[in-house]
Amino acid sequence: MIFVSACLVGINCKYNGGNNYNEKIFDMVKEGKAIPICPEQLGGLSTPRDPTEIKNINGKIYAINNKGNDVTAQFERGANEVLKLAKSLNIKKAILQPRSPSCGIGKIYSGNFDNKLIDGDGILVQLLKENGIEVVSCDEITNKL
Repeated sequence: MIFVSACLVGINCKYNGGNNYNEKIFDMVKEGKAIPICPEQLGGLSTPRDPTEIKNINGKIYAINNKGNDVTAQFERGANEVLKLAKSLNIKKAILQPRSPSCGIGKIYSGNFDNKLIDGDGILVQLLKENGIEVVSCDEITNKL
């Protein structure tokens, strides 16, 4: 069993109330091979919600929305809930949505709301990697399915 970003299976949990439906990922859930998760909702954030990007300030990672509010605690809470579930279900792999401040793998938005990508991982991705869970982008995995 693996985790997948809930937005990939058509659940309207993106910041703007939409989703990133991917038929191949949806089929994995339908076949009982994957479980959808949304760390931002699990952390208590509403949908829709203000766009949020990751900022590195003096070596510490923060999730800051476009109104300047610090929502790091909610992002961390959601990531920790996903990790607890992963441990209880013995999940070893996650397929996640690229560029997200939670689920982004390898590239995330700059933190300046300028639509530029920088090297980095989302808050959930960092936590899963630190705990030995393999994380891949849906872009990478759907090309192989």
